[in-house]
Amino acid sequence: MRVLDYKLRPDDQSELLMPVDGRFNPDELRDCPEPVQRYLLHSIQPGTKRYQSIRLEMVGQIKIGRWLPFRAQEVLSPHRGFVWRARVAGLMVGSDRYVARRGAMEWKLASLLPILRACGSDLSRSAAGRAGGEAIWLPTALLPRFGVTWTAAAEEFIEASFDLDHLPISVRYQLHSNGGIRSVSFDRWGDPDHSGTWAWLPCGGEVTSEASFAGLIIPSSGSFGWHYGTDRWPGGEFFRYRIVGLHGD
Repeated sequence: MRVLDYKLRPDDQSELLMPVDGRFNPDELRDCPEPVQRYLLHSIQPGTKRYQSIRLEMVGQIKIGRWLPFRAQEVLSPHRGFVWRARVAGLMVGSDRYVARRGAMEWKLASLLPILRACGSDLSRSAAGRAGGEAIWLPTALLPRFGVTWTAAAEEFIEASFDLDHLPISVRYQLHSNGGIRSVSFDRWGDPDHSGTWAWLPCGGEVTSEASFAGLIIPSSGSFGWHYGTDRWPGGEFFRYRIVGLHGD
């Protein structure tokens, strides 16, 4: 399926793409709590390449005042960042990114008229949190060998912690009994109300289905948004996705 009528540029990828580090052996999980093992064994088939970066293709809806359709490609490396390039409603084209410790947004109307350009320390911190949350799409990057510390609060609740450019990232997963992800939650730096005051706020979303790509079983459809787990979640949801392609590098 062709997702976009343009491709991610090579310079978008050079800072993010990382080499494959061998192949997954279940024995490397022997020291993890049982619920963590259940999640990772469900998500990574034995012998799968230990991808540290991937290219994703997705479609969905994004809320910009109202819900609008999008098609997008993304380069994702949870320990380095991401570049998400999309066409929204057939008219708006642009990207969100976190690369080389810097977050940025740049969007144009009809590929010509600039409508949004943003950067700065607050946006960088927020974008780094997004990279951590989107690690659900690359479970091999969450293996302990890559500096991820796992804990389990209960049979269905686990938490992954790691640093991204010295920013602590902690992402919580609620699991189904088979180890698949039911929901994801994390604290993310942001100002979704455009109040001028940034703060750590609950973020996350639900998973509605999963699919297999390149030896990985990942959440293939669901939603993300602000205020997840609170009474403000219905108004905070802003992103609904369906993954249609995953390519390891």
